[in-house]
Amino acid sequence: MKKIIKILPILLFLSTNANSTTEEQLYKKIDLFGEVLEKIKKEYVDDVDQSDMIDSAINGALQSLDPYSVYMNPEIFQSVETDTKGEFGGLGIEVGMEAGVVKVISPIDDTPAYKAGIKAGDYIVKINGEQVQGKSLMEAVKMMRGPVGSSIKLTIRRKGEKKALEINIKREVIQITSVEGKIFKKNIGYLRLKSFNNNSSKQLVEKINQFEKQNKPIGYILDLRNNPGGLLTQAINVTDFFLEDGEILSTKGRRTIENRRFFARKGDKVKGKPLIVLINAGSASASEIVAGALKDHKRAIILGEKTYGKGSVQSIIPLNDGGGIRLTVSKYYLPSGKSISEVGVAPDIMVEEKGENFRINSPSDNQLNYALKLLKI
Repeated sequence: MKKIIKILPILLFLSTNANSTTEEQLYKKIDLFGEVLEKIKKEYVDDVDQSDMIDSAINGALQSLDPYSVYMNPEIFQSVETDTKGEFGGLGIEVGMEAGVVKVISPIDDTPAYKAGIKAGDYIVKINGEQVQGKSLMEAVKMMRGPVGSSIKLTIRRKGEKKALEINIKREVIQITSVEGKIFKKNIGYLRLKSFNNNSSKQLVEKINQFEKQNKPIGYILDLRNNPGGLLTQAINVTDFFLEDGEILSTKGRRTIENRRFFARKGDKVKGKPLIVLINAGSASASEIVAGALKDHKRAIILGEKTYGKGSVQSIIPLNDGGGIRLTVSKYYLPSGKSISEVGVAPDIMVEEKGENFRINSPSDNQLNYALKLLKI
């Protein structure tokens, strides 16, 4: 039972701030946990790796907190930094857990998952025929990773579809160019922001500067649809770019260091030109910060569908085994004081998506077409 002994100091540390009754209850729970492991070891029908069981117990504890707090083994932990730098291997989807299955927060533009037709809100119930129910989020993520060029079959449950969908996807190295841009109608700047990684705000500034120098747009469309979020600092930088001044967001956590307020620096870089922000159910986290702050300041018209509703901040905390945990340390609030958690950002103008996944030049993109008409008025 060496594994149990190793985790006892952690549990005892947690008990130091508890009153005597709670402390006594905690000791009893520790004893119960050890007893259950021993019973499984002696009496379960198959041999069980107790190390894996304790990993699962850690995952269960974290996932009981919220869908975004997870344990990462050393292999997965090492890949997290690569993800935020804009290049990683896999399918190209941001996922979370809901009701014991993997839920797609958003597919990333022009990735294998996007091209295969995966949509925000899809539930992944099987991976290569194996049930996801009962697995941790990171276990499911590990199952979805694999050699570049190899294929994977996802069984999907989708709202409005009576039967499960089976979708085959070939894994690729995912290289994300955060920003795409185009000039519509000769004088409307369109900016598609796909994610918030290390280079996002820099790429956005470069594209806007190019438009301002060459095209002199009368207004801008900022497209955050299917943008799953990313780095908080990048969301603040992008929002700041369009605001003259004022609060962007505040974060509130258990520790004083997590209680912060972020403000725009003086100067709207596009000098108050009309701005429309496109959102949908796949716009999450950092995307919601940008859309919500610009809405609260009445700096932009928000058009599309209600966003996902992920209003919390996670920190990556290394562990002694070379792995780590992603733990929710604070929640963020819009300038109005409202939280986005489980609620999302509602558009000023509700325009539903139609047909398949949108593309920049698609004539069937009714949300983009609506925005273009607004800017021409």
